[in-house]
Amino acid sequence: MTAQHNNLKQPSPWLTMPTRYSWWVLLATIAIILISTLGGKNLYFRGDYDIFFDGQNAQLRAFDEIQTTFAKSDNLAIVIAPASGDVFEAETLTLLQKLTKDAWQVPYSSRVDSLANFQHTEAFEDDLIVEDLLLDDYPLTAERIEKIKRIALTEPVIKDALISQDGDVTVVNVTVQMPEIDETAEILEIVGSVDSLIAKYQAQYPNVTFHKAGIIAMNYAFMTSAQQDSATLVPTMLLVILVFLTFMLRSFLSVIATLVVIIGSVAATMGLSGWAGMFLSTATVNIPTLVMTLAVADCVHVIATMRQNLKKGYSKAYAIDQSVAINFMPIVITSVTTAIGFLMMNMSDSPVLRDFGNLAALGVMIACFLSVSLLPAMLKLLPVKVKVVDEKSAASQDFMDKLGDAVVRYRRALLPISALVIAVSATLLPLNKVNDESVKYFDTRSDFRQAADFMEQHISGMTTISIAVKTGESQGIGDPKFLQTMGDFTQWLRSQPETDHVATLSDVYKRLNKNMHGDDDSYYKLPLDRELAAQYLLLYEMSLPYGLDLNNQVNVDKSSIKLVVTVDNLGSVELVELENRIYNWFANYAPQYQVVASSPSLMFAHIGETNMASMLSTLPITLVLISALMVFALRSTRLGLISVVPNMAPAIIGFGLWALLSGEINLGLSVVVTLTLGIVVDDSVHFLSKYQRARKQGQSAEQAVRYAFHTVGRALWITTVVLVAGFSVLAMSSFRLNSDMGQLSALVIFIALVVDFVFLPALLMRFDTTSYVEESQDKLNPVSATPATQTQS
Repeated sequence: MTAQHNNLKQPSPWLTMPTRYSWWVLLATIAIILISTLGGKNLYFRGDYDIFFDGQNAQLRAFDEIQTTFAKSDNLAIVIAPASGDVFEAETLTLLQKLTKDAWQVPYSSRVDSLANFQHTEAFEDDLIVEDLLLDDYPLTAERIEKIKRIALTEPVIKDALISQDGDVTVVNVTVQMPEIDETAEILEIVGSVDSLIAKYQAQYPNVTFHKAGIIAMNYAFMTSAQQDSATLVPTMLLVILVFLTFMLRSFLSVIATLVVIIGSVAATMGLSGWAGMFLSTATVNIPTLVMTLAVADCVHVIATMRQNLKKGYSKAYAIDQSVAINFMPIVITSVTTAIGFLMMNMSDSPVLRDFGNLAALGVMIACFLSVSLLPAMLKLLPVKVKVVDEKSAASQDFMDKLGDAVVRYRRALLPISALVIAVSATLLPLNKVNDESVKYFDTRSDFRQAADFMEQHISGMTTISIAVKTGESQGIGDPKFLQTMGDFTQWLRSQPETDHVATLSDVYKRLNKNMHGDDDSYYKLPLDRELAAQYLLLYEMSLPYGLDLNNQVNVDKSSIKLVVTVDNLGSVELVELENRIYNWFANYAPQYQVVASSPSLMFAHIGETNMASMLSTLPITLVLISALMVFALRSTRLGLISVVPNMAPAIIGFGLWALLSGEINLGLSVVVTLTLGIVVDDSVHFLSKYQRARKQGQSAEQAVRYAFHTVGRALWITTVVLVAGFSVLAMSSFRLNSDMGQLSALVIFIALVVDFVFLPALLMRFDTTSYVEESQDKLNPVSATPATQTQS
């Protein structure tokens, strides 16, 4: 269509460039996107758990100290479960012997522990015999198997660690020393080798079930969950966007234009991250899904307003220009506030969550830029057509107009009801507890989760805590006082309800003392003589084969020892509480010894709590910045302050409902408030900008609310549906941090629409009673002018 609009105030020349120089804008923006995208070649993927912690993390530093002092404990455990339910059969024990030997060939393996090579000690006349429990020299006769069973099920070193209490499941534990040049490649190499081993023995022993557990398996699970998400969630999101936009906009060409902006935003964001030297991780691999979702919101507002103008009979160029002019400030403000919300994630203690926030903020601003440059240029060039509709007849059938009328009619009831819902939700907030359980980060469909659950049911949990105890003197571990303290501590640890197993040098000392006294059971106790203890340990160490020494429990100068307690798969609260009990025990009974406790599980247990604390501490700053931007954008302190409550209400109601649905806040959920706050502002900014426009035209608060519903209600509904759909796709992730984040974010965003359609209008009609300085209607609402004569362009 072509039309003359000489009587109307024209938008800024900058905002009309996409329609005046469409081809140039199109080529320039695509060139920028392509240059940015080239950085994607620098991207690489990291899936190890270290990426969740920075170098200053106290638990990571403690763990690194333990790993440096003693042999590294990165492991992959092969769980073996014969269908017969009895490990102590010749066939299964033969499998164990073969698999133990082959496991030494796993890349980077430094140690292999199993029943087969457990270094059993016993006295033979005046000699100490140290040999493999399943030594090849002995045939597996019924008598021999019975002896092996008796030893295995009574020896505390291996019971509940390498063999279950019932003898139905056993474990081959492979300890690896990775060079850490490329951890991801090294992990893939290790898991690939173990998979080949399992496949080999699965074919030979079809009645045996194998599982993979341990830290290496957990790292591999982090990687595979991220890869599965990128392979399934991103295409699903694209499909969801395509379907929803086609259905709601009813314009295939408009959807194509939106998809180009979405793909351009994602490609530029990931490319720029590559130029910046960043890497992809379990968290940041979902950035494309998030950027897609956020880019839609900007595009929908521009397209929806353009279509409204076209329906009124205006020319396409004019309809696009006015749409950009009307939506420019709200889009910029919502993008900036959303970016601020994401940038506040820089206060997180987790590096990958900081990367997530920075990339999301970058993606939001790129989407903002493309939605007011590339999108209008494409809309101008594409043959988008809209049927002209009589405004009065269209309005009479418009659902948003009916909803606006209902909100105005029942405003006196809606305000107290909304306030009551918010107040009740606020009372539910304390029911939420910060609780991370790293094993349950993975869906029950995950092989790792199935292995962890199987191990917990049959042998022990997969959660461990390494405890280094330092005497402060060379050869100090032979001191009778220290030995007695370790014996008492081991006994105390085993009495804790969560404990499944304790790997401690005390058991070795007791067994050696018994052996050196002719295997007399009455001597199964600690040798409380320093010289004797030192001799026992030296004799034992000299008898051990290569690779099975005690450097995983004793440091070089024998001034420190390491215990490893294996517990049920606890949540972070229970795990931290156990850690505190350990430190308190030493503070009360052995304050002279320095103690360091840590493990990957303990690191994850702490980070969720510290992350939530840091996120909550930044919330007031975020609120102040967003409120200041609202005041600036609307040029009204009153409207800016009124918007604060509706902007906070969705998070309050959302977390209140979450307390009833789950009540557990993990690492992923600890960022939802800051993540969604900026997105929530999108609805209120657009609603308030249209409301304020009407008020400045001299309309009452009630009329202005109706005007806001009429002009922006449908666009808000579309953007919310697409945002909720996008986060719901994220909720399908097999990685719980992402799925919980997706679920709660979708819930909060939907609540935000309800709040902005119900509570915000009620607030405005109750408290925004001051008269506005009227401005020219043409200046404020150029699209309300009489349409010019229509002709097809």
